[in-house]
Amino acid sequence: MKYLGLSIPAIALCLSACTPTEQSTAVGALGGAAIGAAVSSDDDRAKGIITGAAVGALAGSLIGPASQPGQCYYNDGYGNRYIADC
Repeated sequence: MKYLGLSIPAIALCLSACTPTEQSTAVGALGGAAIGAAVSSDDDRAKGIITGAAVGALAGSLIGPASQPGQCYYNDGYGNRYIADC
């Protein structure tokens, strides 16, 4: 129940992000935190949430929706960013 009270401001933050990239980052962080909380043990729940949020935010910012419908941003192994079908 304690985590539900903490998730309401996080959801509001996701919805208030300005650009699509910021929204993707916020949604990725929120999803990563939820997954981290779900898969971690009771002793390491905080570490799981923090790690999941960091990985989710990184993934949300690197692999997110592009401005064109049905397109997403991707990064190749050389650090180049390109747009392709999702």
